[in-house]
Amino acid sequence: MTQSPVVDLPKSVDVVNVGLPLFEQAVRDQGHAVIGVDWRIPAGGDTELVAALSRLSGPYAERVDAANAEVVRRLNEGVPLLVGVRTAGEAVPGMGGRTVLHSGPGITWDRMPDPLRRSVQATVVAEGWAPDVAAAAALVEAGEVELRPANEHRTVVPMATSIGPSAPVYEVRNEAAGLTTYSSLNQGSGQVPWFGVDSDEAIDRLRFVRDHLGPVLAEAVEAHGPVDVLALAAQGVPMGDDVHMRVQATTNLFLRDLLPYLVRSAHPSAADAATFLSANHLMFLNVAMAAAKSLTEWAGEVAESSIVTTMARNGTDYGIRLAGAGRDWFLAPSPPIQDALYYPGYGPETSAPDIGDSAVLELIGLGGPAAANSPAVAGFLGGRMADAIAATRSMQRICVGESPRFRLPILDNVGTPVGVDVRRVVESGVTPAVNTGIVHVSDGVGQVGAGVAWAPVECFAAALLDLDRRLAGGTRTAG
Repeated sequence: MTQSPVVDLPKSVDVVNVGLPLFEQAVRDQGHAVIGVDWRIPAGGDTELVAALSRLSGPYAERVDAANAEVVRRLNEGVPLLVGVRTAGEAVPGMGGRTVLHSGPGITWDRMPDPLRRSVQATVVAEGWAPDVAAAAALVEAGEVELRPANEHRTVVPMATSIGPSAPVYEVRNEAAGLTTYSSLNQGSGQVPWFGVDSDEAIDRLRFVRDHLGPVLAEAVEAHGPVDVLALAAQGVPMGDDVHMRVQATTNLFLRDLLPYLVRSAHPSAADAATFLSANHLMFLNVAMAAAKSLTEWAGEVAESSIVTTMARNGTDYGIRLAGAGRDWFLAPSPPIQDALYYPGYGPETSAPDIGDSAVLELIGLGGPAAANSPAVAGFLGGRMADAIAATRSMQRICVGESPRFRLPILDNVGTPVGVDVRRVVESGVTPAVNTGIVHVSDGVGQVGAGVAWAPVECFAAALLDLDRRLAGGTRTAG
């Protein structure tokens, strides 16, 4: 009779769990070490998307990767310089006599959410085209005002901002690209149109920004000379800014540089402008947005890339655009802000969906990619720095490069992730995290909180399929 071999079982087992975290947690609960691998079925198992991913990461990969390398180079090496402050009618290309530029993709008045409608109404009154907001709404409804997405005019505006021809804008020049981009001046806090308010106080704030703040800043920037915008942002990130939700440090650096020219100003509004600037900790947000836009516009000229160069929301639609895809938008419904802290008395039921053009910052390595080093952002993600680090790690999963200028001391000075790749987004199901404010859905009371919004995957899937068709020489299906 043959004796069975003796098998020596190991005294300990190292466990690697792939997929469902319940199994991982069960092993951990028994006091054993376990490594969890977050594996998901690519593209949720959608056969059309999986086939497109197979081609874009297979036969077409060399072309796409070469284009992506050039896009990342442009995002990282462009040097946006703030060169002036002028009115939108003077500076912004294609700004007509009765044109209002708004955040997000193009949208008709009947589909426009309440906060953005209120902002447009406030702008129309401030421009002097209507005596009050009711008359302003009637003017827009009659087609007497042209509504245009700011993004299609090389301009970006935060939250529910809208601007008319008399509004002052920052001019940011990207010399390497040979182009200039624009952003509105930040309106500050309280009763303001960029938070969806159209009260008399909100309209007066627009007039103050136009008649007092704009001219003083124009004079100061001209006296100072070009300002290297992202050099300031690069200093702000190690100081706790994500340069999107939290901008205090970088705003202080910006105002420090302008201070000698502000105190020497003979402009009659200099004191009022200085008082306003000292109380507006978000002042640098709009400058950074214009700088980011100058990089993404340049990157957008590269053909055959899978990298996202526009992310914008109008409160109804969430739209993205790809490098090399021209002006085509890929749309999905604008989502709620998922990870949020609300002011007392407010909550998800009182909150408008995600809105604004400021997600352009997430595309160049700021905002969500820089969350790991920002205690302020951590407060909206559970309160622990580990949660903020996880937000940055999720962006690393879907980006193809890292920034050489925005460094994260908490992660051994690694560069923030840059270059959101639709292939990675669709394959993993992980979408960009956007740090943002929250405005009231309907009452025009303004900001009711802040948080982190995760982009809807549907617009990335549509962009992926369009890229696949373009590389195959087929027809396009942008939204």
